[in-house]
Amino acid sequence: MNSPNRIVTLVPSLTELLFDLGLGHRIVGRTRFCIHPQEQVDKVPIIGGTKNPNLDKIRVLNPDLIIVNKEENRQEDVEDLKKDFNVMVTEINTIDEALFAIHDIGWRCGVQEMAKELISNVQNLMKGVPKEPKMTAAYFIWRDPWMSVGRDTYIHSVLDHWKFENVYADEIRYPKTTLHELSLKKPEVIFLSSEPYPFKEKHIKEVSDACPGSNVVQVNGEWFSWYGSRMVHAFKNLNIFRRAIS
Repeated sequence: MNSPNRIVTLVPSLTELLFDLGLGHRIVGRTRFCIHPQEQVDKVPIIGGTKNPNLDKIRVLNPDLIIVNKEENRQEDVEDLKKDFNVMVTEINTIDEALFAIHDIGWRCGVQEMAKELISNVQNLMKGVPKEPKMTAAYFIWRDPWMSVGRDTYIHSVLDHWKFENVYADEIRYPKTTLHELSLKKPEVIFLSSEPYPFKEKHIKEVSDACPGSNVVQVNGEWFSWYGSRMVHAFKNLNIFRRAIS
C-alpha cells in the first residue's frame, strides 16, 4: 500500500499528530478546529468544521487519504466521502485506543518508527503517575445543560489512569445532569474544562455554592481530551497536576 501524499484531516488531535510525525507537507485540508501547531497549521486550507465539513471543497482537493473519527465527525459525511475516497475511521474511547491510532496512522503513512517512538514516550509518561490515593471526581464539558462524561469516553480513561474515580462512571457518553444531582454525589474534586464549553472563574463560585464540600478546579481541556502527540504534553502536566491536587 502506497503512502498517501494528499491528506485531509477532520480530527484536530490527529492533525497535530500528522505534523509531529513529519507529515505536515502532505496535509491539503483541515477543519477550523485544527489549531495545533499554530504556525504550521495556519498554512493549510480550511474545509469547514468537524460536524459540517464542506464536502465539495474536499472533493476538489482530491485527497488520497481522509482521516476521520467516529465521535468527532458525522456518519453521513463519512459515508458520503467513502464513495469516492480512501477514508480512515478512528475510534478512540480509551488511552490504549489512542495509542493504537498513532500506530495505525504511522503505519499507513510510512512513518512507523516515529510513531513507535512517540508511543514509547507516552507509555513512559503513563508510568509516572504519583503514588497518591484515589479521589472521587466529576468532569464537566458543558453548562446549561450541565454535561459530564461517562465510562466509555477517552476523558474517563484519562481520569481513571490518574486515579480520579469518575462519579458518573455508571453513565455512558456525555450524560446530562444538574448541580443538585452533582451535590448528592459529593465528589472530592470537580473539574470545569476549558473546552468545549469555556468555563471561567465565575463558574467556580456557581458550582462551589451548590457543592460546598468539593474542590472546584478549572482545568485545561486539552490535557484530558486531546489524544495523538498532544498526549506527551498533557501527560507531563497531569503527572504534576495530580501531585499538586492531592
